[in-house]
Amino acid sequence: MAEHKTGDQNHQNQDHREKDQRQQGQSEQDTQNAGERMDDKAASSADTPLEDLSLEQALERLDQAEAAAAGHQADILRLHADMQNVRRRAEQDVEKAHKYGQEKLVSDLLPVLDNLERALQAVDGDEHEKLGALRQGVELTLKSFLDCLRKFNVNVIDPVGEPFDPQYHQAMGMQESTTAEPDTVIAVMQKGYSLHGRVLRPAMVMVSRAPTEGVDTKA
Repeated sequence: MAEHKTGDQNHQNQDHREKDQRQQGQSEQDTQNAGERMDDKAASSADTPLEDLSLEQALERLDQAEAAAAGHQADILRLHADMQNVRRRAEQDVEKAHKYGQEKLVSDLLPVLDNLERALQAVDGDEHEKLGALRQGVELTLKSFLDCLRKFNVNVIDPVGEPFDPQYHQAMGMQESTTAEPDTVIAVMQKGYSLHGRVLRPAMVMVSRAPTEGVDTKA
């Protein structure tokens, strides 16, 4: 009889242990499932409709959206500034090409002007009828030539009486002068020319300097 009661007691104890194990396993499974549900909820919060979000989640989503918008705005501003710089450089390049595209042509025509002026100097002072007619024809040709070049913003640099400027003048020598201020252009050996203010050829000039004081040798 005692042995039968002991067997029943052992059987009941085993049942309790199995039940406790099942309950513990179920509790662990429930805890794991809850954690997975929280992770899934956090991962899918961005896809959750706004009306289903809590206040904290909505504020978090708002902060994320504002940060993303600020980043996009900064990118747009940088892109806009880059485009403006590219457009400005392109406009400047086109303007320079338009202004100075004929620079080579004009430079090649300058010797023609020089020859016309030399022709006028060669017949200067001669009253012979044929030479007079030749001079008049050359003068008209030179004038029309210069008028044509001025339409393309080609200007003559003829600085007699002006202060010497190395940007526009090339000094060929210096000469003492009692009538002109020092460093003044007193003669132009060859005229210069500019295109839109850019020097194509500087004027070749003679520059004045102060007279050298004589040394008294009667001592």
